[in-house]
Amino acid sequence: MRLCPPVSLCLAAAAALLPAPAHAEAGPSCSGPEAGGFPLTTRLHGGPDSYRAGGGYGIWYLDLTNTTRRTCTEIHPVVVLVDAERALKPTQPRLEFYADGQPHPVRFEPTDDDELVGAFTDDDVDDHASDHPDAEPDGLPPFPGFTVGPGRTLTVKLRLALTSDTVPNAVTANAAVVQRHGDDGDWIGQSNDYRFAVETDPHPDPDPEPDPAPAVPDPAASESAPAAAENPTAPPTLTPTPTPSATETGRFSLAEEAEELAMTGLSSPAALIAGTVCLLAAGAAVLLARRRR
Repeated sequence: MRLCPPVSLCLAAAAALLPAPAHAEAGPSCSGPEAGGFPLTTRLHGGPDSYRAGGGYGIWYLDLTNTTRRTCTEIHPVVVLVDAERALKPTQPRLEFYADGQPHPVRFEPTDDDELVGAFTDDDVDDHASDHPDAEPDGLPPFPGFTVGPGRTLTVKLRLALTSDTVPNAVTANAAVVQRHGDDGDWIGQSNDYRFAVETDPHPDPDPEPDPAPAVPDPAASESAPAAAENPTAPPTLTPTPTPSATETGRFSLAEEAEELAMTGLSSPAALIAGTVCLLAAGAAVLLARRRR
């Protein structure tokens, strides 16, 4: 394994994750004595600032820019994850990269420095085919690595999700780039850092108390409501006034006068005689007046 210095232990472990396929032949190298620095400029961008444990995928991108005049083939990026809590497990990050429109899983391996290293290879083709029923019947074709033409930029789509048992954390992702040459390889690029947070769902709020049931109007009360309340434009209902009787015009009959006298409490014989005389006199006066007419 020929890697450009300086080389950290995690990148050496990453290079070891690139087994050479059967009957592989060494291809042209992108690096050489005349090359200054890395021949591939590598950049991570577009990812979300945080991921929710047990949530959906977050999309981000890896740019591979060939700064040489040669075509670079068999390019295998390697993603390195370093978490602040040193609690991230290899099975918790679910990373996939896209090649030829198909997602490919990335298998992470731990290192002695509590880092997780995942190479873009085809080691998990069979497992990935079982997880993606819509894939081709024979599974995904072996991934030969990316090819980047001279002076060209290749953008690789990535997506990451975290399992529900992932603890809150701060993670830094970095991508190294390895070019395979048969059973050997060169380290030809390294990206910027991509930092993101891991969050968990807060405890759900208790069920709110149900709203009180709306008051049901009393049918009896609504039926007894005045008609004017139902129709504000209806004319007011007038209560008829009793018509006064003929005796309320100011003149009383003899019987009514006698009843009136009885109600005044004239119950002695003298009073009765006097009242009778008055009544007879009044009746005689009425008869005399009629005769004169």
